[in-house]
Amino acid sequence: MPDMNYTISHDIPGRIRFKFPGGGFSQEETAALCHSLAKNSFIHKIQPYRLSGGLAVNYEEGCREEVIEAVAGLKRAELKDYELPVGEVPYNAYTDQYLNQLVYMIGKRVLTKLYMPSGLKAFWMMKGALPYVLKAVKRLWSREKLNVDVLDAAAISVSILKRDYDTSGSVMFFLSVGNLLEEWTHKKSRDDLAKGLALRVNSAWVRRNGQESLANLKDIAIGEQVVARMGSYIPVDGVVLQGEAMVNQSTMTGESLVQRRIPGDTVYAGTVIEEGELLIGVTALESETKLNQIIKLIDESEGLKAAVQSKIENMADAIVPYSFLIAGGVYLATRSVALASAALMVDYSCALKMTTPIAILTAMREGTQHGFVIKGGKFLEEAALVDTIVFDKTGTLTEAKPYVVDVIGFGGYRRDRVLRLAACLEEHFPHSVAAAVVAKANEKNLKHREMHANVEYIVAHGIASYVEDKRVVIGSGHFVFEDEKVEVTAAEQEVIDKKAEAYSLLFLAVGGRLAGMLCIEDPIRPEAAGIVGELKALGIHHIALLTGDSEKAAQAIARRIDADDYRSQVLPAEKADYINSLRRQGRRVMMLGDGINDSPALSSANVGIAMKNGADIARDIADVVLTQGNLKSIVALRRLSSLLIRRIENNFRFTVGFNSGLLTLGVLGIISPGSSALLHNLSTVATGVSSMRNYLPE
Repeated sequence: MPDMNYTISHDIPGRIRFKFPGGGFSQEETAALCHSLAKNSFIHKIQPYRLSGGLAVNYEEGCREEVIEAVAGLKRAELKDYELPVGEVPYNAYTDQYLNQLVYMIGKRVLTKLYMPSGLKAFWMMKGALPYVLKAVKRLWSREKLNVDVLDAAAISVSILKRDYDTSGSVMFFLSVGNLLEEWTHKKSRDDLAKGLALRVNSAWVRRNGQESLANLKDIAIGEQVVARMGSYIPVDGVVLQGEAMVNQSTMTGESLVQRRIPGDTVYAGTVIEEGELLIGVTALESETKLNQIIKLIDESEGLKAAVQSKIENMADAIVPYSFLIAGGVYLATRSVALASAALMVDYSCALKMTTPIAILTAMREGTQHGFVIKGGKFLEEAALVDTIVFDKTGTLTEAKPYVVDVIGFGGYRRDRVLRLAACLEEHFPHSVAAAVVAKANEKNLKHREMHANVEYIVAHGIASYVEDKRVVIGSGHFVFEDEKVEVTAAEQEVIDKKAEAYSLLFLAVGGRLAGMLCIEDPIRPEAAGIVGELKALGIHHIALLTGDSEKAAQAIARRIDADDYRSQVLPAEKADYINSLRRQGRRVMMLGDGINDSPALSSANVGIAMKNGADIARDIADVVLTQGNLKSIVALRRLSSLLIRRIENNFRFTVGFNSGLLTLGVLGIISPGSSALLHNLSTVATGVSSMRNYLPE
């Protein structure tokens, strides 16, 4: 295929519109076109016109030639073979598909109403009515309770028997439009949700026959060998075959400290190698299985209806028998089929059962735009009703990016000497705490030359080496004081106890004597205090904090964010116990956490929320997943859920009021059955379309 020649149909500063020969683009080509051009930072907005083969590009001022060059380099053949990132939804794929269906349905309805001969119209209407009648017969045959399917079939059948084909056609047309709108919203919402949760890793380095090559993940098989190096994501689940690396597993554990991984250890997709290199035997392809799990999860969440949705659906079904009773009563009183059929033309359940799930799915879809993915309608309702929120500290209220606040020397060691020695050892193991120590030394312009012998890393404890023939160790209090048997004086212990009230401590010992201490803090997110204030203003009256820190450290953090309660030095099981105790008090609880240790508490809460980079198990258990790593999304969740409940209630009031008015006018003979059916279906579609409006400003 030749290059995509083009003409410029409109050109103003900051915006060019291109026209391509050869007709419009397919949905796949349109997706590839948008994604390919969006890689250029000077392009701000892309608006394709799929059916006409046009493209409008908004760009950074002064970059006109770069835009033209980027567009000129496109090839249609390459667009056909272009591979989107995992989880990327083709541009307007469902919108285009359902828009075309809607245009077709409208065109067919107009042609049928205006130009079809009456004899053929009768056959056409009976053919269209057959599916509705069969569905109603099946319902009656199974002896289930009367529902809207039976009512719809009765209304259509009565109109056909009266030879009122316009009315029967209108009823079927608006029912079809309503079903189409609901199906479109459902599919679009489902794909937006999948896109929000998907782990976008597309390729990996694979070792085959002793040679390394970059391969697409979908072409990698279980059992193959993948190479992952420093600074890169591990793209698969697997077992380490060769190598050694320090792996940041915050996506799995929620903790910022890295872990050493050696042959025989398990590693997971989405974790990051901070130092080293690993050869991994593939046991699961995360890029393939994760998306499937997510889509399955979202499909299953369709059963997680909000209680208000189930309540309204039950009420809607309960109204149906009364519609038949009213129609029968009108016929007995007036002997008028027209007046009796007016009662069948109006049903409450159609609008109620259509608009409520549309409103919920719209809210779920919009949630992805505001930084969270919610896994079912019932959790949206619960989010509107909660009165208590419980925060885990590490990785949720904090940024999981520790830094050195203070350095203290003991035994004649000056601060600079302590920091230089600490950085000299820690630079070999650049996990987050070590990186904080090295960064502090660099900030002070301290040169930490290689003065030591080989460095020994003691997993989960600390580091040991030799400087000037003296053993130097750095690590936790347990490692330094218990394992290394370093003694501490009463005066030193007093200083340690005071600092331990507010900070995590890293100890340095030289030659068996305490030389210094580094005070490390994991800072509170800057938005945390403001978010707590907004949540209280939105009706969440009780804010609690759970942390493994000391009592005084927990008290200080609770004071900074204006929490109403806190618990210090809590274990995972104790977090769940605390949540359960709140629920026994009658509170509705929202829990925010990110690690494996938070999972029991997340599952115990009315609404469990996991952070974007939280542990896999936390994300799986949680009812809501924050996708932007920002606490502001919690405020958006609360507002969105409250507005959803308000919209559902307003839809209910409008539907009951408007249809009751139509029913009264129809039974009194003021409006005809056809007009009643038209107004009823128009109001249903209008309410459905209204339910698709965004809740929150962009």
